[in-house]
Amino acid sequence: MSELLEVNGLKVNYGIIEAVKGIDFSLTRGKITSLLGANGAGKSTTLLALSGLLHAHAGSIRFDGVELTHLPSHRIVATGLVQVPEGREILTSLTVRENLLLGGYRRSEQRELGADLESLLELFPRLRERLDGRAGNLSGGEQQMLAVARALMAKPRLLLLDEPSMGLAPLLVQEIFRTLRVLNQRGLTIFLVEQNVRQALKVADYAYVMENGKIVLSGGSAELLDDARVIEAYLGA
Repeated sequence: MSELLEVNGLKVNYGIIEAVKGIDFSLTRGKITSLLGANGAGKSTTLLALSGLLHAHAGSIRFDGVELTHLPSHRIVATGLVQVPEGREILTSLTVRENLLLGGYRRSEQRELGADLESLLELFPRLRERLDGRAGNLSGGEQQMLAVARALMAKPRLLLLDEPSMGLAPLLVQEIFRTLRVLNQRGLTIFLVEQNVRQALKVADYAYVMENGKIVLSGGSAELLDDARVIEAYLGA
């Protein structure tokens, strides 16, 4: 199994505050990896650095052998690394269809967009029902589906997701995670940042745990579900 993403010595600062403190990790091609931790641990900051939305102050980010550390975010997307941001950030004044088509605007093979759109509407049937309605009229769960589908329109090889279950009802959380399994079964590599530790470990193959800007624990998901430190800190007795 080859490593699709390799991160070494990554440091990210907010002014004089070091939010990510020299972390190392890798993502295996074709697997789901989770990054877990409490609020303020540095998880979202790590994703923003991978996407080029925050400047890495030190370290290396290599995606399929290509160094990303100094690339602008639009060129990082073009390599196949695409992020679904926390809070969804869909364009609420546009229709669902327009949001989806914007997801593929950088693609060179524009003739394939229609077929890919149809495939995504099969995966997210709720979006088909609302395709020509304003995205701002969608429920929270539907907006999350739209954010994921819009990212998929960019044909990613690595999908980064930041808190996809945040603010959703339990049934919708289950639906989102089922969809992630389907996408992974189709060959997509996924890096999942999530505070819902139990759900994340159930869907992921491997996980890292962050505290105060450092990775303090890592292992297979089944192993971490039984780890006393994870149970005490995140899962309860």
